[in-house]
Amino acid sequence: MGTEADILKALEGLYGPGGAPLAGAVSGINLSGAKAFVSIAGDPSQAQAWEAARVAAERAIKAAPGIEQAVVTLTAERAPRPAAPPRGQPHAHAAGAPPPQSRGGIPALEKIRFIIAVASGKGGVGKSTTSANLALGLAAQGWRVGLLDADVYGPSMPRLFGLAEKPKIEAGKLVPLEAYGLKIMSMGFLVDENVPMVWRGPMVSQAISQMLGEVAWGELDALVIDMPPGTGDVQLTIAQQVPLAGAVIVSTPQDLALIDARRAVAMFQKVEAPILGIVENMSYFLCPHCGGRSEIFAHGGARHDAEQMGVPFLGEAPLDIKIRETSDAGRPVVGAEPDSPQAAVYLNLAAKVKTLLETQKRRAAPEIVVG
Repeated sequence: MGTEADILKALEGLYGPGGAPLAGAVSGINLSGAKAFVSIAGDPSQAQAWEAARVAAERAIKAAPGIEQAVVTLTAERAPRPAAPPRGQPHAHAAGAPPPQSRGGIPALEKIRFIIAVASGKGGVGKSTTSANLALGLAAQGWRVGLLDADVYGPSMPRLFGLAEKPKIEAGKLVPLEAYGLKIMSMGFLVDENVPMVWRGPMVSQAISQMLGEVAWGELDALVIDMPPGTGDVQLTIAQQVPLAGAVIVSTPQDLALIDARRAVAMFQKVEAPILGIVENMSYFLCPHCGGRSEIFAHGGARHDAEQMGVPFLGEAPLDIKIRETSDAGRPVVGAEPDSPQAAVYLNLAAKVKTLLETQKRRAAPEIVVG
């Protein structure tokens, strides 16, 4: 197995733009067996030159002793904002310098009709289970569907689908793994589940960019993105780079979860991504023995909030033993038991989302500038 010293030694003799040693620009190294994940900090204004350096670094690290696979990402800290010119003097772009260039699209996503974010303001509400079964529900209606696990710190899709193999690389792109007809990509396929991802925000954002742009998604009707909890770096990266067709917000009925769900709705509205609707997960519990219904986390809170915010309410999913058992077994209920009452909940959700997507106009990704 390679070491950090091996990686730094492999970078000797390589230089970034301006002639600075590339080893000195390394901002993070994470080793998982024979796989190396390395981040390099570079000036975003020299993106093309740094991309060439990244490719050279990746090639050199792959040749290092004990390294079989290398993923090198570029990170960048925003340069200090220049001081405002004296009053009466024009800013640089007004004096003839070109304005900042707009971000272009991601070629790997151009053959995808609809990109859907499944989000929640907090963890533990069943968002990943909802994402997996929503994707399967869309596929059950004849759509070609991909599923991206964007939770770098806590990827769930390898366990939900029982996938343990590593993705292949063809023509410079990662080939998604497949299960139940879905194309699936997750950081969990690249890193052992027991290895913590101790990465700073810029590294995570770059990793998400690469999983979006350096994966052979091919032609899809929908790409479902299972977002991590919160409203931070990953959410902003996706909002900046991806023409989202809409977001599905998952919440449980109790007030604490609904507070965070409202924040998630507000975030997507701020970046002008349509809200497809809110799902109330763990809405009720049906006893498998007596059939009695218990509203463990209260009931109806998500429907009420959806009405208050003027967004669609997409339905209720129960807290159900079968859903839990099939998920833990790597066989999501819509794929494993499509005719069950539990699967019907997600098939109905998928039908609603499909209708909403097909009756709205596609949008371009917004240009977001964070000062």
